[in-house]
Amino acid sequence: MAILLYDLVGADTSRPFSPHCWKTTMSLAHKGLAFETVPTRFLDVPRVEGGVSKTVPVIRDGERIVADSFAIALYLDEAYPDRPSLFGGKGGEALARFVERWSQTTLHGYLGAAALMDIYDRQDAENQDYFRKTREVRFGKKLEGVPEGRDAGLGAFRASLEPLRNMLTYQPWMGGAGPLFADYVVFGALQWVRVVSPFRPLAEDDPVAEWFGRCLDLHGGLGRKVPAAA
Repeated sequence: MAILLYDLVGADTSRPFSPHCWKTTMSLAHKGLAFETVPTRFLDVPRVEGGVSKTVPVIRDGERIVADSFAIALYLDEAYPDRPSLFGGKGGEALARFVERWSQTTLHGYLGAAALMDIYDRQDAENQDYFRKTREVRFGKKLEGVPEGRDAGLGAFRASLEPLRNMLTYQPWMGGAGPLFADYVVFGALQWVRVVSPFRPLAEDDPVAEWFGRCLDLHGGLGRKVPAAA
């Protein structure tokens, strides 16, 4: 039986956009596991598997239900040890913890604000109302005012990628010779914006853009199956 993945979508169910769900999508493909997605809008999340989590991704693997992208990756490595590892051992798990914290504290803040109105525009009316109310509380301002500093902050965002950019001068992936979950963490953040917004946070000649392109090509071009927003 295929694993079920509850995957966050907007009005167009063919365009999953959550950075965290993308981490899980790539993790399942990395393990070579059959899975089916369940398109899930913001207001659907409280009903997923009886309200098991306030957020997605959530997977159902037979009788086992697991929420949170990192917990799912740990579960997949434990449940399917004969398939390619997502961490390559405890050291890779610890590295991925650091990368996830770095991504969410350094990358997500800028990217989420930069693409906020694009995310809003991709919801249906009911979910737009929910998104506006919750995000205006979170940001403490009108939704329309959140992306105002996007262009001014672009240089600082690109500079924040220097650790990854520098690493790519001596190895092709965060995982070393091949991608691991740490790669999927940062990929998910960049794919989030690619799917919802025409805004492009990476310069075309940036080595990080080249790495991101290789991520899109992984697992039969899985990331490219959702076209970039125009």
